[in-house]
Amino acid sequence: MFGVRGEKEKALLAKMEELGIAEKDITEKFIRSSGKGGQHVNKVSTAVYLKHLPTGIEVKCQQERSQALNRFLARRILVAKIEATILNKRAEEEQRIAKIRRQKRKRSKRAKDKMLANKKKQSDKKQARAFKPGPDDLA
Repeated sequence: MFGVRGEKEKALLAKMEELGIAEKDITEKFIRSSGKGGQHVNKVSTAVYLKHLPTGIEVKCQQERSQALNRFLARRILVAKIEATILNKRAEEEQRIAKIRRQKRKRSKRAKDKMLANKKKQSDKKQARAFKPGPDDLA
C-alpha cells in the first residue's frame, strides 16, 4: 500500500489502531513538490498533505521523490503528533490529580508546629504595630 516493507506498514497500522485513528478521519491531498528533484518533482504530485479531522492536526511531507513513500512518512508523522497531544493531555490530568492529592494530604506534626509558630510570630508583629494610647493622648 505505501511502498515500504510489510512489517513497517503493519507497525504503523497497529499504532493507528491503538490510538484510534481511522483512515476515514484523514483527509489526503497530493501536491506538487518543490525544491530538489528536477523534472520528476516538477511534473508529478509527490508531496502529501494529511489532515486529521477530529483533532485538526495537519501534516505535509515531501521528503522523498516517491508519492507512496511520502504517504507512509506523512502518516507516521501524523501518528507521532497525535500521540504527543494525547500523552500531553494525560500528563496534565495526572499533574492536576497529584496537586489535589497534595492539597488534601494531612500535614505532619512538625510541619503543623512550624506553621503555627509562624502564625504566632506574625500575630505578635501585628500587635506590636497596633496603636496604644499613651498618657499624653488622653485628653
